[in-house]
Amino acid sequence: MTTSTQSSEGAGRPTGGRRSWSLARRATASCLKRLQGGYLTDNAAAVATVARLRRSVGRLVHDSPTTWGIDDGLDDLIRLRDQQAAKAAQEEQTAPFPLNETQLQAEEQAVHLAVTLWALHQQSIRDAGMCETGWPLGRAVRRLTAPVSGSGNSGARLEDEQNETLRKRFVRIGTATSFESLGTRLREMVLLLRTARIPLDYGLLADQLVSWQTETRRTEVRREWGREFHLAYSEERDTTS
Repeated sequence: MTTSTQSSEGAGRPTGGRRSWSLARRATASCLKRLQGGYLTDNAAAVATVARLRRSVGRLVHDSPTTWGIDDGLDDLIRLRDQQAAKAAQEEQTAPFPLNETQLQAEEQAVHLAVTLWALHQQSIRDAGMCETGWPLGRAVRRLTAPVSGSGNSGARLEDEQNETLRKRFVRIGTATSFESLGTRLREMVLLLRTARIPLDYGLLADQLVSWQTETRRTEVRREWGREFHLAYSEERDTTS
């Protein structure tokens, strides 16, 4: 079983240059470590929760009454916020960078989208966890485009066409202008990753989704995705050489 844990952050892979984990990232990682472990061991409660989460992909947080109160990472987020506030009060300090309502909602939307995308990704895969640290979005998409060794000329041409289609899908993620359209395009990519059994770092994705919702930081997130994709080229080349 593979799960995301804070101690294993990075694993030699680029993670967007962040040195500390955001609350959204920690909440997502904590939730998915628990859910993924339960799903892979066929825990009935975890299996039922994952099924309900999967049906909520594409919906905004709190929009689906069937997910209210289930294990979706939001309780983890609230707990971490409370811990942060309590620690600040104990040290007689204000919480770092107090968040306004818009920022709080951005965290919640990010955790919700990341967790529900994972539920879709993990569907029917019982022998491997699809949430894995060190697999940022760009790297995962790049692995999808890796050529199959031993392909003939006709096979190579088909792969080129398929890779161009994948590249365009990745570009569409980068050019999304609303959170709803971003969620839809990520969902399409996750379905392809599921078919290929390629994991994704959902904790990191949640972190990036928080930043993406601040328009002035959106370009930064797009750069991270593009850099992840291109840095994975050397790994792809080594794998297929």
